[in-house]
Amino acid sequence: MSDKPNKLITDDGLRLDGRRADEIRPMKIEIGVLSRADGSCYLEWGRNKILVGVFGPREAHPRRLQRADAAVIRYRYNMASFSVEDRARPGPSRRSIEISKVSREAFEPVIMAELYPKTAIDIFVEILQADAGTRTAAINASSIALADAGIPMKGLVTSCAFGKVDGQIVLDLNKEEDNYGEADFPVALTQDGEITLLQMDGHLTLEEIEKGFELVKKGCKEILEIQQTVLRKKFETPVEEPEAELEAKFEAKFEAKTVDTESEAAETEPSLECAPEAVAVEEIIEEAEELEAEPSEETTKEGTVTETVPEAEELEEIVKEAEVEVVDGEAIEEAIEAETEEEAIEAETEEEAIEAETEEEAEEAETEEEAIEAETEEEAIEAETEEEAIEAEDESKGPWKVVKDPSESGSRGENDE
Repeated sequence: MSDKPNKLITDDGLRLDGRRADEIRPMKIEIGVLSRADGSCYLEWGRNKILVGVFGPREAHPRRLQRADAAVIRYRYNMASFSVEDRARPGPSRRSIEISKVSREAFEPVIMAELYPKTAIDIFVEILQADAGTRTAAINASSIALADAGIPMKGLVTSCAFGKVDGQIVLDLNKEEDNYGEADFPVALTQDGEITLLQMDGHLTLEEIEKGFELVKKGCKEILEIQQTVLRKKFETPVEEPEAELEAKFEAKFEAKTVDTESEAAETEPSLECAPEAVAVEEIIEEAEELEAEPSEETTKEGTVTETVPEAEELEEIVKEAEVEVVDGEAIEEAIEAETEEEAIEAETEEEAIEAETEEEAEEAETEEEAIEAETEEEAIEAETEEEAIEAEDESKGPWKVVKDPSESGSRGENDE
């Protein structure tokens, strides 16, 4: 143990680590660090390093520990042998057993154990590095691990401690303040402000306890915000907008695009009432009429101004050119229509040729079938003819006629003679 410092709080109101009396140490939380646990959390609070794993709800063993109406909550607090300067003796101690009991009781009011009868919820806490306030840090980490495991709870549990150092009430004691301070007062609160853990080590007046509780409420509120931020970061999903708002936005965008398209079409596409060639002809005729109506002025060599009218031949040429352009446009349209008609006729001719080929193939198939049937009938007639010839031969012989050996007939004739 290091020597006691001269002052734990300076004249400026700063503590040894630079904090004010109402400030907590920086906290870092990670969720889901253990792959085989149902829920896990790693927490660093100052120089404290805590690892928590939650298992369950699962079947409780031995079965004699089971409860018929609710789950059994088991909390195991253990300090690693390397977590403190002087090597700690491995295994449970009186202090670890006591902290395990009070921490379990801090969670019993919020865990909805009645939903899982005859089961067990196990919370394992391992202190990897200790720097005062390990029980409060373990409770904060266990609350996150339970939420990560999906255990139904009425709310998160937050824990913090206040104490008396150099005659002043301070929040979240560090190691030096815990070792050389005058009192230590750990507290655990639910989100509703209910107290689930309350311990005191030292001597405090009622006024000091009330002041300390105000600091604890402030510290637990900050811790709760950190817990909620970490859980929200992992589990929160983006909020979807209502369907009505989405439909309204879609309709507004669609209408805007439709208006833009119509305006662009009106600017770029010509009117359907008149063709481009007709418009050009009308413009040329109008120009010709203007030339006829408005005489032009020319200056002669003598300096006098005389009015001249355009010649009729020029006007006739302009009109003829316009008519030629119109005729060309009509000829192009007629050529396009003729090509379309030719293509249609060709398509019809191809279809008729395909139909004729199909009919010829069908007729050939029928002819082949008829030839096959005729051959089959001829073969059947030949077979019947052969059978009838065989039967006729059998009838002419008769069943009782015996064929005689010529040698026998000869010998008998000789004897008769």
